[in-house]
Amino acid sequence: MLPGRKDLLGIQELSAEDIYEILDLAAEMKEKVLSGDKKTYHLQGKSVVTLFYENSTRTRLSFELASKYMSSSSANITASGSSVQKGETLIDTGKTIDSMGTDVIIIRHSAAGAPHLLAKNVKASVVNAGDGMNEHPTQALLDMLTIRENLGGFEGLKVAIVGDITHSRVARSDAFALTKLGASVFIAGPETLIPRGFENAGNVTICKSVEEAVIDADVIVNLRIQLERQKSALFPTIHEYSEFYGMDQKRLSLAKPGALIMHPGPVNRGVELTSCVADSEQSYITRQVTNGVAVRMAVLYLLCREA
Repeated sequence: MLPGRKDLLGIQELSAEDIYEILDLAAEMKEKVLSGDKKTYHLQGKSVVTLFYENSTRTRLSFELASKYMSSSSANITASGSSVQKGETLIDTGKTIDSMGTDVIIIRHSAAGAPHLLAKNVKASVVNAGDGMNEHPTQALLDMLTIRENLGGFEGLKVAIVGDITHSRVARSDAFALTKLGASVFIAGPETLIPRGFENAGNVTICKSVEEAVIDADVIVNLRIQLERQKSALFPTIHEYSEFYGMDQKRLSLAKPGALIMHPGPVNRGVELTSCVADSEQSYITRQVTNGVAVRMAVLYLLCREA
């Protein structure tokens, strides 16, 4: 994995072979996650620190559990309870953590490129747990694991990504991964929430409607409306968004029978998805969460193995 590199900063820098290596190991790790005895010793003697400048439940907890399941020493730092509030810079914070013998730093930050800056200034391996409106590589990897488990592969698949594309690092990382692996990506959402040039991410088509995007789709990835990232009103009302872009049974019926419904969470029920869709047999949202632990175990192991 990542020959010549010590970090996982984005999907864009990975080859298809790199992605498959992670997915293969994650499939093995998942067996451990689902077993009665989750303890392994893959990271015994290693130390892992999560450094989160943004709120998170799923991502941070899954990284923490992944490191603990593999017997590492782990600690977590949030910006609200650290020297960041006293004016300490990211680089100084990173060097402080690095000086304590840390092997892996997992960072989530509101500024795009923050993990890359940190990686240049520390000896520890750095994992990007989401940076601004850039990437979220481990979310994409768990999405790829979920798709491969249930559909067998990626070649020739049609994947619809629906919602707030502009503010979604998940959309970018998913598009990079899916197109590298042979799938076609179809994007839909309000015009004000689709950035210019997104089709340059690979085999990506911008659609004029959700219906156009989801027809005959194998997978539908619904994105959370990220009101906290929006600086102005980019659509009139939540009700209007739900009416024109929300996933309901009628729109779902346009996809292939048994199409996978996915969402990075947390779900705004009645906005991005109706409860009927979110709780249906086609919903893989909770299984994505399980796969998140397995993928993060695989990433941590591979980075520490290369160290």
